[in-house]
Amino acid sequence: MTAADDWELDRTYRSASGEVRWAVLGAPDAPPVVLLHGTPFSSYVWRAFARALADRWRVYVWDMPGYGASEKRAGQDVSLAAQGRVFGELLDHWGLTEPTVVAHDFGGCVALRAHLLHGVRYRRLALVDPVALPPFGSAAYQLFGGHLEVFERLPSALHRALVREYIGSTGGPGLRSEVLERLVEPWCGESGQPAFYRQIAQNDQRFIDEIEGRYGEVSVPGPVLVCWGTEDAWIPVAHAEELAARIPGARVRLIEGAGHLVQEDAPAELMAAVWGFLGEG
Repeated sequence: MTAADDWELDRTYRSASGEVRWAVLGAPDAPPVVLLHGTPFSSYVWRAFARALADRWRVYVWDMPGYGASEKRAGQDVSLAAQGRVFGELLDHWGLTEPTVVAHDFGGCVALRAHLLHGVRYRRLALVDPVALPPFGSAAYQLFGGHLEVFERLPSALHRALVREYIGSTGGPGLRSEVLERLVEPWCGESGQPAFYRQIAQNDQRFIDEIEGRYGEVSVPGPVLVCWGTEDAWIPVAHAEELAARIPGARVRLIEGAGHLVQEDAPAELMAAVWGFLGEG
């Protein structure tokens, strides 16, 4: 692992859904930006992005309960509903009343739920390949969810291989082997393996259904940006225009050749799009 790939969350918050690991980068008086990851990822996917943004912004990163370095335990509520509530808790803990938010994958659903259901306000909102429209989840995700009783009993080596293949199927040019292993590792071992299937068991389309009809109510003082990798193998790129059409004032930026993990596939292109977007106004 190179120094650029090293990533550690050095702070802890005790949320209603368990211990959350988080970190903050950048000057204390800089405008705040919060980065949200998706599944089955963690804040690690934002590592280079966060460091670059920290030159100009105060950047908050966190691993959602049940993900990455945060707590994983039996009986834990890690649903999208719970994550939306925890996000609101964290913003209060950080003292942020109207941050800019950049959210990837189901982090997009978490950000939208917090805004539409819990009154959380944003200055600007960028959604990167978000989970926001049905159908929910990739074909593999649906397969896991429909046969949890089988997959939960997999031997650890087979489970690791399955997770590796699953994360490696995001489309685009493919992940570097060291990055892929870093994304797989939190889902292995005594606490990680059950946590992987727990989050699948608890997340379903109803969490999108609860907010999908309300996207016209999204109210953000600044613009809303929808970024999408054109080679996303998990969520069709056609969702970009459809989602933007439902959100007042939203616009689309397509990242050519990138898969679902745009941060890894085309970091410079995504940074250029978001940096310009954050600097407007």
